[in-house]
Amino acid sequence: MSYDGHMPYGELGLIGMRGCEDLADRIDYYLTRWRSEAHPDGQLSMEDAPPQIVPGRYQIKAVCHRFNTGEGKAMIQQSVRGYDLYILTDVFNYSVRYQMYDEEVRMSPDDHFQDLKRIIAAAGGKARRITVIMPMLYEGRQHRRSARESLDCALALRELCRMGVENIITFDAHDPRVQNAIPLSGFENVHPAYQMLKALFKAYPDFTVDRDKLMIISPDEGAMARCIYYSSVLGVDLGMFYKRRDYTKLKNGRNPIIRHEFLGDNVRGKDVIVVDDMISSGDSILGIASILRKRGARRVLMFATFGLFTSGLAPFDEAYERGLIHKIFTTNLVYRPDELKDKPWYYEVNMAKYISYIIETLNYDRSISDLLEPAGRIRALLKRRT
Repeated sequence: MSYDGHMPYGELGLIGMRGCEDLADRIDYYLTRWRSEAHPDGQLSMEDAPPQIVPGRYQIKAVCHRFNTGEGKAMIQQSVRGYDLYILTDVFNYSVRYQMYDEEVRMSPDDHFQDLKRIIAAAGGKARRITVIMPMLYEGRQHRRSARESLDCALALRELCRMGVENIITFDAHDPRVQNAIPLSGFENVHPAYQMLKALFKAYPDFTVDRDKLMIISPDEGAMARCIYYSSVLGVDLGMFYKRRDYTKLKNGRNPIIRHEFLGDNVRGKDVIVVDDMISSGDSILGIASILRKRGARRVLMFATFGLFTSGLAPFDEAYERGLIHKIFTTNLVYRPDELKDKPWYYEVNMAKYISYIIETLNYDRSISDLLEPAGRIRALLKRRT
């Protein structure tokens, strides 16, 4: 990489919170390789480096201990004075556990967020700049008030900024307008559109982007903005579902869905890509897949930045066996159990290199505008396929 005479904002430091070790190692590998290539004198030789991971060079050792009562404390095991510090956290990693009163307890998003604050507090204001990389935004679905209820996401963002965090980087925020809670702080909402399409073409080398053969589908009105982007940059038609809800009932804090209604042109014989920010239980998106197949769609593919699968994988296995879904593309930005990675309907989109580009650019105090707007790269990708 070329640095164009820019100097680092501060010495680079990366902290991967519990549950982010693999992603942090991969990011550290890219950063180390690029800087070794740009400044070979006195740098670590990468000739004998493993293909994926090398010993940490920019990672800073930090631990979050737990007492048997469930209380915790964080320790950063080296000085961070003057560092440009990047803290990577996956607050939705439910595989991380700790001991509490001799019982093993899963860490909740609240636990992960509290540990993040502990690490920031442990830095003691000595870092020159702190950037939090939180791929899936904590309490991102609790972003607006429609009744007498809490505004958790806005409160969390303000709390981080009061603690000294200058920049927050997230991916595909459920509603990016939540950044209005911190108008004077850095907030970047990154979309993985280029990485998704690149993965699609790798999974299906013969995939055709043609408005007569492909259609983008929005699963609800909330996903329209990202679907309009895909539709525009690919030059294909757009369809949309909207949810008819029963507002006389409340189930799990939400009004239950009565039916999905489709608005759009005929999908018969076309491949369709359903685009959303996340797959939670999957009830809605599998219902949509069933409707699309009944309408004659050729293949139903899904792009979801975050695959949570909160009700397990069995419903997706059944849908795949029935031919309702063909492939689901999700990123490695949140925890994925090993069982998921082996599914024939699942395709993982690796975001480690993209995050590394963002960190490298910010550390050298350059604009990341080109990284945030992938239209040019997508057009180049499509051109290479013609």
